[in-house]
Amino acid sequence: MNLPADLGTPCALVDLDAVERNTLAMSERVARLGSRLRPHVKTHKTVEAAKLQVRGAFGGITVSTLAEARFFAQAGFRDITYAVPIAPARMREAIELGRSIDRLSLLVDSELALRALQICSAAQQVRTPVFLKVDCGNHRAGVDPTSLSARKLAAGLAASKHLDFRGVLAHAGHAYACRDRDEIARVAREEREVTVGFAKSLRAEGTRVDEVSIGSTPTLSVADDLTGITEVRPGNYVFFDAFQAAIGSCTLADAAFSVLTTVVGSYPDRHRLVVDAGALALSKDPGPRHVDADAGFGQLLSEPGELQAGLRLTALSQEHGHIEGGTGGDLSRFPVGTRLRVVANHSCLTAALFDRYLVVRGRELVGSWRPLRGW
Repeated sequence: MNLPADLGTPCALVDLDAVERNTLAMSERVARLGSRLRPHVKTHKTVEAAKLQVRGAFGGITVSTLAEARFFAQAGFRDITYAVPIAPARMREAIELGRSIDRLSLLVDSELALRALQICSAAQQVRTPVFLKVDCGNHRAGVDPTSLSARKLAAGLAASKHLDFRGVLAHAGHAYACRDRDEIARVAREEREVTVGFAKSLRAEGTRVDEVSIGSTPTLSVADDLTGITEVRPGNYVFFDAFQAAIGSCTLADAAFSVLTTVVGSYPDRHRLVVDAGALALSKDPGPRHVDADAGFGQLLSEPGELQAGLRLTALSQEHGHIEGGTGGDLSRFPVGTRLRVVANHSCLTAALFDRYLVVRGRELVGSWRPLRGW
């Protein structure tokens, strides 16, 4: 990797070849399984990566903030799902934004949110596209699909003259607790069966359900059956990360995002290095400790990309990273000024800490991308 010697660190690097491989592979996989890809763009928050995600797909995207929705609408994306339950105070803002594109779909999972969205939509004289958020096992948000209240809420959404009920939407976030591909495959089956089963029960009671939407990078990386699913919404697969590699969603070679850092303290006698990438460059995501108790705060590579298996990034302060090499390692080969790369535990959080990504292809720096910031 021929990066400028005077490049300031820490800095974010994006491997364009890996991004292109990852996005193409997911597009082909979803098409082969007979569904549509509505990729999530929150991992990178850039127009450039989003355009790679929708190649070969129908063009719809998923966002996690209204700032993202506005940013991508201005960039020409016309069909957007805001995949977080909408706060009542932001409903008017969302509806106004939705007027500028073909569709901005919102999420609700409570009677209170339904009523607030109806009132706001009526006041704006629009029919707002809306999904019912379903808990498929993650237990973070969403209705219990086995409950009477969930069926009543769906019927209320479908009956409203001010709402355009699109269907049901789920996210198998509990896949991140898996230890290997077999466990992820089990969660993927659960995600599909729970969501498709709920849609079928609603239809049997006379509620029209056009869309059945699911999505997580782990489950979509291993799922072999999407029968009944109309669209999927993975996002992290664009960059992947050390966590995804640890649980089996990908290999470390698939990770397209890393942080370049410089050794600023070398203490071979203490078996320790200090680098200039701390919590504000890497986040403090603890990583896949349920798989590897010594995972640390990311996987360390040489600047060209070779895994440094003997090194562990064991602690982070605000601007410092502490690397330990074990008693058998010779850390004298990493003098002050040596540059290393860190494949972060969570690329979504880590990428959000940078206002620019340096884009490399092969060994060459080919450009930079500017991600959106804010909410």
